[in-house]
This record gives sequence, C-alpha cells and structure tokens, in this order.
Amino acid sequence: MKKGDIIELKIEDYAFEGRGIAKINKEEISPGSSPNQLKYIVFVDNAYPGDKVKAQIRKIKKSYAETVTEEVLSPSHYRIKARCKYFGVCGGCTQQDLDYQKQLDYKQKQVEEIFRKMGGFNDFIIAPIIPSKKIFYYRNKMEYSFSDKRWLTKEEINSGEVIVRNFALGLHVPNVFDKVLDIDECFLQSELSNKILNFTRDFFKKRNIPVYNTNTHQGYLRNLVVRESEHNDNFMINLVTFYEDDQLLKEYSVEVVRSFPKISTIVNNINLKKAAVATGDFEKVFYGDGLIYDSIGKYKFRISANSFFQTNTLQAENLYKTALEFTELKGDEIVYDLYSGAGTIAIYISDYCRDVYAFESVESAVKDAEENLKLNQIHNIKFFISDLYKPFIPFVKDNNLPSPDIVMADPPRSGMHKNTVEDLLNLSPEKIVYVSCNPATQVRDIKFFAEAGYRLIKIRPVDMFPHTFHIENVALLIKL
Repeated sequence: MKKGDIIELKIEDYAFEGRGIAKINKEEISPGSSPNQLKYIVFVDNAYPGDKVKAQIRKIKKSYAETVTEEVLSPSHYRIKARCKYFGVCGGCTQQDLDYQKQLDYKQKQVEEIFRKMGGFNDFIIAPIIPSKKIFYYRNKMEYSFSDKRWLTKEEINSGEVIVRNFALGLHVPNVFDKVLDIDECFLQSELSNKILNFTRDFFKKRNIPVYNTNTHQGYLRNLVVRESEHNDNFMINLVTFYEDDQLLKEYSVEVVRSFPKISTIVNNINLKKAAVATGDFEKVFYGDGLIYDSIGKYKFRISANSFFQTNTLQAENLYKTALEFTELKGDEIVYDLYSGAGTIAIYISDYCRDVYAFESVESAVKDAEENLKLNQIHNIKFFISDLYKPFIPFVKDNNLPSPDIVMADPPRSGMHKNTVEDLLNLSPEKIVYVSCNPATQVRDIKFFAEAGYRLIKIRPVDMFPHTFHIENVALLIKL
C-alpha cells in the first residue's frame, strides 16, 4: 500500500473534525506484524459510518493513514441529499449530506471521547447537546472573497461554455488559498444576503473593476462581508478594498440600497496589507451610521463592521444560558470574564452577580463593550484592556481589583496561554466556567486545572454550526 493507491474501505466510526474511521489488517501494511497489532487505522475524508467507499491514500504513517473518498460504493443509511449544489466543492459545509440528528449524535460522542480519552476524565456529567433551532439560514455574518482566479467545477469544465476566469466572488475551495468558487447562493445566511451577493458581483463585474491580487499587490476588490440582525431585520454591507475610490462606493451604495431597502449601513474597510483578512487599516462609512443592532435575551448589542459577535444569534442565547446555569450565581459574587470581546457574556450574566470585571486584549472590542454597557444601562461591569498572553495578576493588583469567586472564560480556538492558566490558579476562584469552540484545546487546559486541585463537574455541548464539524462546549470546574 502506497500513497496514491485506491483502496476499498468499510467505515466503522467517526472522528473529531469530521473524518470517517476504517480499520484494516496491519498485515496488509506490514507483513509479519504481531497478532496484537493487526488493526491499522485509516482516516477517511467525506465518509460516514456505514459507508463502503473507494478512497485514495494521501498520507501513510506508522500507526495510521489518511485518505479521501473517491467513490461511495454503498452509502450509509444516514446519508441524505445535500441541499446546496456547491456541496463537496465549497468548504463552507462539510456535513450537509448527513442527517441532522446524526450530526448531533456524533458531536455529542466526539466531545465525550475527547474528555475521556484525551483528558482521562471519567467521573463527570455530560448533559445532552443543545441542537440549533435553525439548521439553514442561521449565520448572521458571511465573508465572501473576490478573486482573479476562479475555481471551475467539473461540471463547468465539461459544459463547454466560455467562462470568465479572472473574476469570482464566493468562497474559497478547501486548501486552495488563491482560488475562489463563484457562487450565487448559500444556505447558511438569509436569502436576501444571496441577493446582495449577486448584485455586488454584477455591479463590479460589469464595470470591469479589478480584483486585488496578492502576488502583484494590485487591484481594488478584496472581500464582501454581509452582516444581518436576527431580531431587527437590518443589514450591513462591508466592502473590503485595497484602496479608496469614493465615487465608485457612492454609486454602489445608492444602487444597492435602492434595490434592497433593508440595508441600513454600508462600510468600506481599506486593507493596505497583503494579508488576506476581511478587516481594514481604516474604514469609511458611505451609508447609515456604520452599525447594526441585535439582541441576545433581553440585552441589545451594537455591531460594527469588525465587531466580534456570535455567528448564530439564536443559539448564542442557549450557549450563554448554559454558562449562566453552570455558575449557579446567587447574586453576591465577584465574576471575572476573560476574553470578554464586546461584552456579550458579561452583560448577559450581570443581573445575577454583584460585579463583573472583564478582560479583553482587542481595544476596539472593549470600545464596543463600553457602548453596549450604555445601551443596556448596566453599572456593575468594568472592562479592561489586558493582554491575556502575558501574566495579568500584576494588572489585577495595580488596579486594586477584588479576587474573583467565579471565572468565566471564552478563549479563541487555540485555548488559554499557559500564563493565563497559571494566573487563574493563583487567583484560586471557587468555580471556573470554560466556554470553548475547540474541545481539544479546552480539555488540554482543563487537565492543568485538574492537576492543580480543580474537579471537572460537568460539560454540555452546544451546536452553534449545523452541517459543519465545529462544536461549542461549556465545562464547569470546582475547586476541591
């Protein structure tokens, strides 16, 4: 067996991050293997338990191989027809052809296995996963990319049609950073956002406006970001460009608002760097005030072009409600909120405790948080700009802050820095409620807390992103 070979496999299980698992006799890989080493693990992309597939070998290691499905010979009972015509080429969804209840079952199982196998935890409660109320049209933000290298599907190549290849607006193909799949609809965001996507493509394409190229460092168009409010039914367009062109943006703004009156603001972020990020070095507002507003529970939040806001608004309330339930706040506690962003969690729990001290490293996020405090007329939260990659106990002492009874943390996918873990252990709160979008890094950090005298009490997964392998998880730790 060697790289590039096509082999037939029966998929027996499903791994974290959405890969099927097959097991074959190790004799096929290494003749003469001892009897207790007969099973060899093969990870299979685009395969589900119950599938029988032909898969191409991409990588061979001593204990496992990585493959990708070339043909499904016999489908699993849980396979369904994907709704989107771009599924399988676009990287936005990876599990749209899997029954939603089965998606939930696998996510629940995978989180539990991560904590039991990677973490070595056994004596804890795992509550049932919370499903998403919406499984389509649930995202409040979509980032589309412009590219002068359009990715052609097999159908487009075989169609014989003449296709313009130097202009595309859509989503990146997985593992291909410089080519974009030109799409006209996506079922993750609302139907109106699709209309805005198509209007924007036609507007700039007809005018032969050049697309930015990272190699030549020339061109105008970089990204289209559409944000919408779940509860207020208004929309923000953020057009990310390489340079300023006020006249063109004014013309675009007039025409797009005339076509879609629900658009409440249009922002132009100018990104002067080569880095392919949908944020700018500065921004200009061409229509409205540069803001939209949305709600989580009874609280209202302002959202600017570059604000962080949970992508699934309806499910964010379930996530925060779970975190709040885990705290069992009585009303007199001091709470620290780490990685506080625009203050959504701090504000959501503010009615249930005495004071919240929130720490965030991004200055613009803290400014948004301060505005959200005013918007909701809350007076028991203080926000601080603090780099959580560095020790922050000196910061706590310099500001004469009281020690926390409870710490809530919602770090990025990479998890907590070791300095932050050490600081929390020195602060010694009674409870830690850890919210994570990556259970693997979450369990890594929780092991450190467990070794230092904290006990994992319970966890609960929350499905924020249907049709993808991503999963949020909330964990409660109590100091022994």
